[in-house]
Amino acid sequence: MSSINLDQLYRRVIMDHYKNPRNKGELSDGGLTIDMNNPTCGDRIHLTMQVEDGIVKDAKFDGEGCSISMASASMMTQAIKGKSVGDAVKMSKSFSDMMLGKDLDDSLDLGDIEALSGVSQFPARIKCATLAWKAMEKGVGDDVNPN
Repeated sequence: MSSINLDQLYRRVIMDHYKNPRNKGELSDGGLTIDMNNPTCGDRIHLTMQVEDGIVKDAKFDGEGCSISMASASMMTQAIKGKSVGDAVKMSKSFSDMMLGKDLDDSLDLGDIEALSGVSQFPARIKCATLAWKAMEKGVGDDVNPN
């Protein structure tokens, strides 16, 4: 597949998650709640997660922002559900590496998330793509190491 066709496919995947976000909303069962924003561009995320016995049972997000930040949040919530906290954080680290243009860990199946790989070419947009992931890391970090 040519890179132009792949770019078009990636754009379609990103726009699909932006226009039809998965897991949009808020969990009502009093799980973890994390609010983060990116003041440089105005992206804002409200992430709620249910973590039981070290497993992310559910995750939802709300917020506002550009197509990249909202699509990334949609993809992230899909990807981490059912994963151990450790695997979710490992996935987040791999995603951050991808945003920095580093090689991906082939043992991880990032699925739709790979559509965001082109963001690495636009340094100003990397914070947009990583906002939801940073919120998740903050949330499970608080859950794993309560202070």
